[in-house]
Amino acid sequence: MDDPIEPANLRFLRRLVTVLTVVMICGVLVVIALLVTRLNRDAPSLPDQITLPPGSRAQAFTQGTNWYAIVTSDDKILIYDRLTGALRQTLQID
Repeated sequence: MDDPIEPANLRFLRRLVTVLTVVMICGVLVVIALLVTRLNRDAPSLPDQITLPPGSRAQAFTQGTNWYAIVTSDDKILIYDRLTGALRQTLQID
């Protein structure tokens, strides 16, 4: 018996599914590679010690490239210089 001839539409669909499968596998590999490279980065260094004004209690912490900020329980944001540890700015939250 002869092999039946595959219709053009079915051949196109089979190739399309194969190409999409390869693209999906490549995409998953790229996502895994990006996750591995991002998670292996060194974590930013945190200050060893932070001196808050008397009566203040820290509630939240955030940081930028050359500063870090503390949100206190008395509704203030204290912004410190990362290199010197000096208080740069105090913002009152209304």
